[in-house]
Amino acid sequence: MVSSLESRNPSNGEKLGEVVVTHSDTIANITKSSKKAQKKWAAEPLDERIRIIKTAWSAVETSIPGLAQLLSQEMGKDIRRSTGEVQGTIFGGPWIAESAGKALQPGRQGRTLLEYRPLGVVGVISPWNYPLAMANNLMVPALVAGNSVIWKPSEETPLIAQAFHDIISKQLPDNLLQIIHGDGEQGRQLVESDIQLVAFTGSLAVGKKIMERASTQLTRLVMELGGNDPMIVMADADLPAAARFAVASSFENSGQMCTATERIYVDSAVADRFEEMVVSLAGQYRVGTWDMEGVNYGPLINEKQHRRVVEHILDAVDKGAELLLGTTRQEPPYISPTVLGGMTPKMKIEQEETFGPLVCMSRFTEIEEAIVRANDSPYGLGAVVFGSQGADYVARRLEAGMIGINQGVGGEGDSPWVGAKQSGFGFHGSPEGHRQFAQVCVISNEQRI
Repeated sequence: MVSSLESRNPSNGEKLGEVVVTHSDTIANITKSSKKAQKKWAAEPLDERIRIIKTAWSAVETSIPGLAQLLSQEMGKDIRRSTGEVQGTIFGGPWIAESAGKALQPGRQGRTLLEYRPLGVVGVISPWNYPLAMANNLMVPALVAGNSVIWKPSEETPLIAQAFHDIISKQLPDNLLQIIHGDGEQGRQLVESDIQLVAFTGSLAVGKKIMERASTQLTRLVMELGGNDPMIVMADADLPAAARFAVASSFENSGQMCTATERIYVDSAVADRFEEMVVSLAGQYRVGTWDMEGVNYGPLINEKQHRRVVEHILDAVDKGAELLLGTTRQEPPYISPTVLGGMTPKMKIEQEETFGPLVCMSRFTEIEEAIVRANDSPYGLGAVVFGSQGADYVARRLEAGMIGINQGVGGEGDSPWVGAKQSGFGFHGSPEGHRQFAQVCVISNEQRI
């Protein structure tokens, strides 16, 4: 049995470090100690829990440069984006805590009192593409609600998770936030242990396995399960703005983003001009290591993901797609900026989540055709429409949890981060999302409480 988990730089395969794999008996003990810590934590007043969380997260501020560099080395994104993620995690934590605290305050409806009580132990299983930000969005409301947390980060990015955990856990009560390491086996053991909720961000395939295993104990679930986000470009769209968004969204984080644009449907009346703009912009992107100046995106996380992206490119070209920029010969770990035209429903790039830096386009003559193709997917995380007259109508027809009109997805303030169809099971963010980390309790009394 493997006793350690190595972490390697995706740019060159260099070993960065290793962590100890958490074995079955240890997970059982961690769960027991987590339950004990949760009882004490739940007894703390809500305002005190928020204060302690704020203190813990603020302790990370002096470590921003080191954490950002480690994140870049381990995941591959450039230092500017890594710094942004670390800063967003540190300063977003207290903001989420305040927002969750307001949502979890007791409410009253006449003689009825609504309380939001802790569930118990929450298992957080987080992804590698945003290893701190995604975990943060799940851990903080869970802790504010009075739960303890067992964090299982991705096996691709264990070092940055461990480093972040080591800093904040020193400021929290003992065993309140614990971390376990390993692959899918450790994830399985966590899901099947005595926990009350699994909060997961990751692939649809893994989400289905988690749901199956959680069903044996009816463990609650909050899951974001990826996407295959469409974009519709109407004839009256601001084409330069639409082209800039299409390229930026498709290439962000090397395309390894759940809300990356993966399918673009363009009105035939403007398709030639739009494609020219996209190719021109995409051709200006620079690929390289995290410490190079002027780099727009870096390597893919591993060879498996690289093979998947290449497979999708080859499949599309074999089935008639036009390679407008890039090549079918892509050497790992990078995918050069690639633009494909002539996408059809029979291609993998239209049917599956690619998770790589590809701009994939298709033309339409009737807007209803574009809407049908955009919705023809089991996924429904995000969708975008660029246009003027009729854009609101198109947006209301799109089957997604988050829709952008002439902009990306994601609402302002404390909006929910939510997927439709098979992109989500439950959601986080917003008062309703925060409350999914708590047990609502309805207390009614003949006399007003």
